[in-house]
Amino acid sequence: MKMEKLAWYVVVLLLLRCSVSVTSDASDHKYNAGDPVAMYANKVGPFHNPSETYRFFDLPFCSPADVKEKKEALGEVLNGDRLVSAPYKLDFLQDKDSEIVCKQKLTKEEVSRFRSAVSKDYYFQMYYDDLPFWGFLGRVDKKGKSDPSEFKFYLFKHLHFEIFHNKDRVIEINARADPNALVDVTEDKETDVEFMYSVKWKETSTPFEKRMEKYSQSSAMPQHLEIHWFSILNSCVTVLLLTGFLATILMRVLKNDFIKYAHDEETVEDQEETGWKYIHGDVFRYPKYKSLFAASLGSGSQLFTLTVFIFILALVGVFYPYNRGALFTALVVIYALTSGIAGYIASSFYGQLEGTNWVRNLLLTGSLFCGPLFLTFCFLNTVAIAYNATAALPFGTIVVIVLIWALVTSPLLVLGGIAGKNSKAEFQAPCRTTKYPREIPPLPWYRGALSQMAMAGFLPFSAIYIELYYIFASVWGHRIYTIYSILFIVFIILLIVTAFITVALTYFQLAAEDHEWWWRSFLCGGSTGLFIYGYCLYYFFARSDMSGFMQTSFFFGYMACICYGFFLMLGTVGFRAALFFVRHIYGSIKCE
Repeated sequence: MKMEKLAWYVVVLLLLRCSVSVTSDASDHKYNAGDPVAMYANKVGPFHNPSETYRFFDLPFCSPADVKEKKEALGEVLNGDRLVSAPYKLDFLQDKDSEIVCKQKLTKEEVSRFRSAVSKDYYFQMYYDDLPFWGFLGRVDKKGKSDPSEFKFYLFKHLHFEIFHNKDRVIEINARADPNALVDVTEDKETDVEFMYSVKWKETSTPFEKRMEKYSQSSAMPQHLEIHWFSILNSCVTVLLLTGFLATILMRVLKNDFIKYAHDEETVEDQEETGWKYIHGDVFRYPKYKSLFAASLGSGSQLFTLTVFIFILALVGVFYPYNRGALFTALVVIYALTSGIAGYIASSFYGQLEGTNWVRNLLLTGSLFCGPLFLTFCFLNTVAIAYNATAALPFGTIVVIVLIWALVTSPLLVLGGIAGKNSKAEFQAPCRTTKYPREIPPLPWYRGALSQMAMAGFLPFSAIYIELYYIFASVWGHRIYTIYSILFIVFIILLIVTAFITVALTYFQLAAEDHEWWWRSFLCGGSTGLFIYGYCLYYFFARSDMSGFMQTSFFFGYMACICYGFFLMLGTVGFRAALFFVRHIYGSIKCE
């Protein structure tokens, strides 16, 4: 009982921390002239490598006398945010001109580090009154030079802050470097540098409630909206064509089949057994590896539920721009709370398949998605530690995640498993299964599992590939994605196309007298995940400028986990649709 109370205490605490991070922007930020305004330096890193970020003061900038670290929510830590007090003092309504931050003598090693950062297009991110802003550390002079050894590297030493206010509230901040105030860091030699900044306050009529709209305007611009709607139109055409195709099958072909089989019953002696009716004694024969199959359905159902909840939170406005910490926190908490669904569905279906070793089934369900994710995380976290990057999770955060898994995820999984085992539901099959399986006739290569998966994955992928670019550019770049309503429509289309194409391929498989459709329908439904991973290869090499071992590892490692999750989720959708279809057609004929 104490353990259960402790588990729920952890959940409530995390939800409270998530709500704090979500609503931080909506709190009152009213100031009088001269009041200090919170300003934090977050991180620096190569512009083209979004996962490879470092602490701001890992580079030899001027640091305040007392560097204070801001307490962060779980999601912010998972996002790689490490906020510390910035070296600049921007009091409310106080203009400043060429204020000196510090004077320092850079050593050869420090000059070399700055040059390396400038050559890799390092940017910095800071927060002023919860408003994010960015800037580059320097520039490379390549004019008239073709040999990289002749390039000149310059460090910006003077920042201009332009801050807009509406009466007593901060509305907007922009930072730009003075192009004339440069420090040459081309050669490894000791260099004297004087870091400065200027502040200019301006008034604006933009209300405080709309100050975050600036960050979402780029994704809602007319030209981008046209592309999004073209994506949906393309997907809808695909759905309509597929629906019409399936309607032809269900209404014409099946109708003819029913008439034919009804006629065959009268003259059964003269008829040769062909078609899907004559495998009615085998079509509901339980699949091989039924514990793994039930675990896959449980994990897929949990991931589907997780996705639906995330969409609900997104549509009600929880994930506003640059509040990614809330998304990561929501993913962790909702996944933990929905583990009972995985346990219940896996155990219940395993029981329907007359499985007996339900403990092993539960262990398999709990580790089917978490296992590969954990191994990937361990490898990538080790890489991040080796790079000393902010993506490396602190020990305390790892302990919190382990506690959530041990005190929330695992107990709920077991409780769901017990409830599923005790439900004792029987598998609803309209036909009895014969004692011995019927031999499957030789089939052409295009009716094999790989060929069918290729066909099944291509259509759903073609319905979403345009939207994928914007999602990738947001997750693995610096674009903003805020049109969650369009994304939700695309997700619904993806589910419909997956279900329809799986049903169609299942019909063709049964018509060829191949009764092993259980795993085939799951693999065909989930094959879209493999196409998405193929798109990852295209995006990485053709559409992005990502480079380096760490960024490559993070991109392909975490995308493998995401695509695997899609495989399980869409595989579950495909199998459920196929099961409904098979039950319907075999329930419509007389089975001996």
